[in-house]
Amino acid sequence: MPTRAWFPTLIYCEPLQKTGLSRLNEGLAAECRQLRDFDTAGRKWSEKNYPGGYTSYASLNTLHRFSSTFTALEKKLTAHVRAYARTLELDLRGRTIAMTDCWVNIMPPTAAHSLHLHPLAFISGTYYVVTPAGCPGLKFEDPRLSKFMAAPPKLPTARPEHRTHITYPAEAGNVLLFESWLRHEVPANRIDAERISISFNFNWS
Repeated sequence: MPTRAWFPTLIYCEPLQKTGLSRLNEGLAAECRQLRDFDTAGRKWSEKNYPGGYTSYASLNTLHRFSSTFTALEKKLTAHVRAYARTLELDLRGRTIAMTDCWVNIMPPTAAHSLHLHPLAFISGTYYVVTPAGCPGLKFEDPRLSKFMAAPPKLPTARPEHRTHITYPAEAGNVLLFESWLRHEVPANRIDAERISISFNFNWS
């Protein structure tokens, strides 16, 4: 073929486990809401930096270190991160990987999460706990977008892999992984129900 694809951006999406997701998510949702009630500092920070929603990002962001529920989740997520790293063909021979950050996000109506990336990590991701029908997914940006310069717009019929943005729907029970340098955002929640997710970072040494 005269044209070949190079420098792919790979995104991983897979159910956390084969069975028992509903029961697991019920327990996680209850703990996430209890955490919000307990975390006064997180609620105050969210008022300024996460309008309309709640995140423990700036207050309780190592949940896997003091909650048995999140420690168990960490073990399951680590297996997925290892599988993703193998797909990326990362050389981790003789290296260890570890979850460095883990925090809760609760998005009621109108809450949004603006475009950002995750510095000081190599793989980041989200686990979806509660995803009411119609809630926003995770929108990714083509990392080359700032280099396009004089490029014309893409055709409306362009294949997903040729578009400048792609959105993965939020589905309870799914693990979504991406390389930490990839910019992403969550558009405003426009339905009358809470969307709950758990975000995390991994690093290597």
